[in-house]
Amino acid sequence: MAFWILTGLVTLGMGGILALVLLRNHNGPGEPAAAYDLRVYRQQLTDLDRDIARGVVSAEDADRLRTEISRRVLAADAQVQAAEAGQRRPNGPGRIAAVLVVLVIALGTGGLYLRLGAPGYGDLSLDRRITLADERARSRPSQAEAEARLPAAANPQVDATYLKLVEDLRKVTAERPDDPRGQALLAQHEARIGNFKAAYDAKARFIALQNGDISLSDLVDQAELQVMAAGGYVSPEAEALLLRALTLSPDDGRARYYLGLLMGQIGRPDRGYQIWADTLRAGPDTAPWTRAIAAQIQDMAAMAGVEYREITPPPAAPESAPLPGPDAEDVATMQQMSPEDRQQMIEGMVSGLAERLATEGGSPAEWSRLITALGVLGRIGQAREIHAEALDEFAGDAAALDLLNTAFNRVENQQ
Repeated sequence: MAFWILTGLVTLGMGGILALVLLRNHNGPGEPAAAYDLRVYRQQLTDLDRDIARGVVSAEDADRLRTEISRRVLAADAQVQAAEAGQRRPNGPGRIAAVLVVLVIALGTGGLYLRLGAPGYGDLSLDRRITLADERARSRPSQAEAEARLPAAANPQVDATYLKLVEDLRKVTAERPDDPRGQALLAQHEARIGNFKAAYDAKARFIALQNGDISLSDLVDQAELQVMAAGGYVSPEAEALLLRALTLSPDDGRARYYLGLLMGQIGRPDRGYQIWADTLRAGPDTAPWTRAIAAQIQDMAAMAGVEYREITPPPAAPESAPLPGPDAEDVATMQQMSPEDRQQMIEGMVSGLAERLATEGGSPAEWSRLITALGVLGRIGQAREIHAEALDEFAGDAAALDLLNTAFNRVENQQ
């Protein structure tokens, strides 16, 4: 009610001001110019009588001047009378225009508000806004509903040979649904041609085949594919994957980017801005999520009512020197050796690396290489033990855990 009273007073006030302008007499306020002339002529008559009494003006000139001044007095008086009559004349057209102006302003503003505004929308306190955001989060569309609302996707412009390879991969994975390596490849290539729904379905099957040993990157990958399939919308299903990933690593940049995006979509830009700001401060500046946040955080700050000040993410840590132990090139070289030479080379690398890590410790990359080497040797049980030991060693380091899990998943997929 207070809103309507305030807007009504403002509308009537503006209309009243315009109406007063229209109702003013066209001659304007104050006396007419002829009134001033009339006073001057009357003063001249008084001065003429004084000059006659003093003998300055002769009787013949005095009669001639009195006649001329009197004629001017009569003309000026007639002009004053005409001006006063015009001021008293009713301004009929002006009154009609004034009424029309008031009606147009009142009805026009009311009509615009009914069309563009939100009649009946009450004042929202902060608690009420938070409650509405929670309700919106619980009742928002599911992944399937969001995908159904999107227009049909155009056929991807993909090379026919590559598309044929993807179709062959689909047939192979359909025949071997329990092959995790095939599902991982299918998810990768379906995403590459823009078929995000098939990509996240394949990723979900890959995760299901891991028997509970799921890496952080796989969870975020699936959530990201679901967001892409829904046209940038973070569904409840994608949110569940993100929260699951953040329980493993609360500082994961990709998961935090999509969580902040979700906060903006459900009406909590204040939380979204805080998540993004903290993620930017953590860096590194070369991370893809850092660039995505930097491109959108100013809009998020505006929605949150925050005065945004540029946040500069820290640079990425310099790359370390090459690490001892087998890398991808070493493993490829081993494949060209005789079985005896390859076995001897790997045994030497593994023994030296394992002894050094046990006594001196090492970086996550070195632990992951030891796991990879044990996998090449077929010592899956020992690789599993080293993997568990490394997870304890680097608990809380999201990047390290991701690297270790990736190495161990690659070992298990080689079985």
